[in-house]
Amino acid sequence: MNTMKEEKCPLFLSVTVSSSKPKVEVHEHTDAVLACEFRTEKDQNPRIEWKKKGMGVTFVYFNHKFTGQYASRAKMEGATLTFHSVSQKDSGEYRCEVTASEDHVSLGEATVTLNVLVPPHVPSCEVPSSVFVGSGLELQCKDKLSVPPATYRWYKDNKALTPSAETQYSADTSKGTLEFRSVTKIDAGMYRCESSNSVGAPKSCVARQLKVIDYPLNTTVLIAGAAAFLALVLFCCICVCVCRRRGCCKSEWSCDVCVCVNYEFAGYKWLEMFKKCIQNV
Repeated sequence: MNTMKEEKCPLFLSVTVSSSKPKVEVHEHTDAVLACEFRTEKDQNPRIEWKKKGMGVTFVYFNHKFTGQYASRAKMEGATLTFHSVSQKDSGEYRCEVTASEDHVSLGEATVTLNVLVPPHVPSCEVPSSVFVGSGLELQCKDKLSVPPATYRWYKDNKALTPSAETQYSADTSKGTLEFRSVTKIDAGMYRCESSNSVGAPKSCVARQLKVIDYPLNTTVLIAGAAAFLALVLFCCICVCVCRRRGCCKSEWSCDVCVCVNYEFAGYKWLEMFKKCIQNV
């Protein structure tokens, strides 16, 4: 009876790298711990590096020391990286790389995403000092620093504005806009905007006064005068065109450009000719 010996293939181990917490969320100005654990086959002194991904790749920890701005506010324990007093600029994706040159597979890596939460800041508010009755109007409010992004609420005379089907305004809580379709006198008042998120207390800009004023008399006169002039030009155009079609106007009249032109304009001959033309119809 033949006995076959079972041959075992050699088992090759390699460096393994992982993170017990691949997603980290912390508040601004607190410490952030980016965990990185590794195991090697043979190499007892592997090379450890931390990099931050962005437009390019930035070294955080390289050649057994921290680089640049990280030198004064970071520490290493094993392969775990700790940042002190983080800011929003520290948010991003970090990569822990462990190189064990004596292992069969010498490189392993793990990725940790850091999200720094920022409470609301005082928003910038755009409120004009005055606006004409009947005009459209959009008030704007923005807090660019809050993480997660802030939501917004507008107040008039310290009373929250709540848009409905009956109101003449609408509000976008995510964009921070308050829009009026047609401003009336009752819309005048003190306006302010409040930004809020889940991280900290709401913040409000300083209230600003909005005045709603009537159009000045001279503006009204100009508008009325312009309307009257356009009506006169239209009337002249109709007069000339009717007269030329009836053959009762002189050749000096121009209808093609719809402008009442007569080089013998004195004496209002155009009006007399138009009357004759109408009578002959």
